[in-house]
Amino acid sequence: MPVERCTEKKRALIVGLKCCICAVPLAHVIEIMRPLPVESLSGVPAFVSGVAIIRGIPTPVVDLAAVLGTPNEAAERFVTMRVGDKQVALSVNAVLGVRDLDTMMTSQKLPPLLQRASKDLVETIGTLDEQLLMVLRAGWELPDEAWQVLTGQEALT
Repeated sequence: MPVERCTEKKRALIVGLKCCICAVPLAHVIEIMRPLPVESLSGVPAFVSGVAIIRGIPTPVVDLAAVLGTPNEAAERFVTMRVGDKQVALSVNAVLGVRDLDTMMTSQKLPPLLQRASKDLVETIGTLDEQLLMVLRAGWELPDEAWQVLTGQEALT
């Protein structure tokens, strides 16, 4: 299938995992920090490691590697993001910097590597410096059941 290219520039935070690198829309990034203690929760999707208290706010911690199908990577950094009116922390191996990306839109279906990944999370796939790059969708959200578990946890504390 043909690949449609567009010349729009996007500023993104580039984060590293063992399997690939990902671009997080910079407009949604709040801060980058060392990992904080995470309290496990039951009843949440497997890619939600639990909840951490970040700046006084109970924040779900999403294991980005698990979302993309390669769980159990040790988090070296949290990237706290604004998702709608809430915040989420992505656990990643490394933060590689900020880049202007040429957006590459493709009408091809996701490759087998990403079949386990949420199609609502990955916007496009391309390469950056000869590495596989996945650009995360700006408007992705945690499933409602994860927020319900988190809200129930808040009520108990």
